Amino acid sequence: MSRSNSRRDFLHVGFCGGIGLSLAQYLKMQAAQADIKNYASVEGTAKSVIFIYLPGGMAHQESFDPKPYAPIEYRGPMKHIQTNVGGTFINETWQKTAQVVDKIAICRSMTHGEAAHERGTHNMFTGYRPSPALSYPSMGSVMTHEFGPRNNIPQYICIPNQPNEFAGTGYLSSSFAPFSLGSDPAASGFTVRDLQLPGGVDDKRFTRRRSVLEAVNEHFVNKEKADSLDAVDTFYQRAYGMVGSPEARDAFDLSKEPDKLRDEYGRNTAGARMLMARRLIEAGSRFVTLTYGGWDMHDNIDAGIKRQVPELDQAYARLITDLAERGRLDDTMVVIASEFGRTPKINGTAGRDHWPKVFSVVLAGGGIKGGQVYGKSDSTASEPDEKPLTVQDWATTIYHCLGVTADKELMAPGDRPIEIVDGGKVRRELLV
Repeated sequence: MSRSNSRRDFLHVGFCGGIGLSLAQYLKMQAAQADIKNYASVEGTAKSVIFIYLPGGMAHQESFDPKPYAPIEYRGPMKHIQTNVGGTFINETWQKTAQVVDKIAICRSMTHGEAAHERGTHNMFTGYRPSPALSYPSMGSVMTHEFGPRNNIPQYICIPNQPNEFAGTGYLSSSFAPFSLGSDPAASGFTVRDLQLPGGVDDKRFTRRRSVLEAVNEHFVNKEKADSLDAVDTFYQRAYGMVGSPEARDAFDLSKEPDKLRDEYGRNTAGARMLMARRLIEAGSRFVTLTYGGWDMHDNIDAGIKRQVPELDQAYARLITDLAERGRLDDTMVVIASEFGRTPKINGTAGRDHWPKVFSVVLAGGGIKGGQVYGKSDSTASEPDEKPLTVQDWATTIYHCLGVTADKELMAPGDRPIEIVDGGKVRRELLV
């Protein structure tokens, strides 16, 4: 050991003694940090993710896992249709999606044990069951943490807003938080919050303000190190990058798209959000979460599905086709997920209640093999019958496609190394 290293270690031990740590505790902490699993993340087959989140719990029976031969009280009043993959059927309302099933993977055996909205949502955004002791980071924040920025565009974006508290940074620095549009891209007069220069401020004045702020910020950062200061610095750097970059501003402008393509996506909530997601991915964003609809259909599920699915069906099918036509489906993963599914039996008000024991998720692109149905539920869609897919395995598989080793340990408060996902396995049958 060099003299300088010896002196530094001596000072560290002296400091730790001053704050109540014994030599044994200090050495144990050093060993823990040395043993941390710190694998390098290298971009995988999926360079970006579009996560389509359907809040409330979409019924698997009325979407991707119909049960046409079950008794009426289980199968419900709706019909099923053939897809472009022989022997694969989905709900009748997904007419356009039925024509792109050869490009997607339908997973019919997703399972976890959380029947409350908040807890189920936490599972699907983080890959972890909720814990009172620790707040876990979302996949989008982990992705931002693991990879550097691309272009002058936020790496993690939520459309229109962060959908829930579990879509955030958890124990990671708030500098890895998502950027939210702040308004619906389908709305008349849509603008992105804080993206435009303030009135009366030209580029020259904007640059002068930036220089002053950077000088002030540097002073405070040098005086005090804290997550909040680092996060503020990161936020302003990103904000200035976007506001000062015409390319970044253009990424949020749907009017740059041909009218015909906008019509094909649908000039509505689902269409605008999915087209926006594709533009942001192309501009360099790594993870885009978009939220659509409300799927907590305890009453009259037939009417609810027929009201909400057509827009989603049209936009999703066009998104998959659009990415494929642009040569971007191979490196862009598109995910559809809810926090859980719905009960096997239709209830007394013609709806279905919460059901986490089995439900469906859909994956496409970014290294996922299309044209397949992964796993199987039983005859009444009550529980997995083949290849149960856990939240941990699902998240680990997604991370694998992104180039992130899911058992890599990140440092949580208190110098606690925490695996990105605990105990998951890559489901290689899903991969190309």
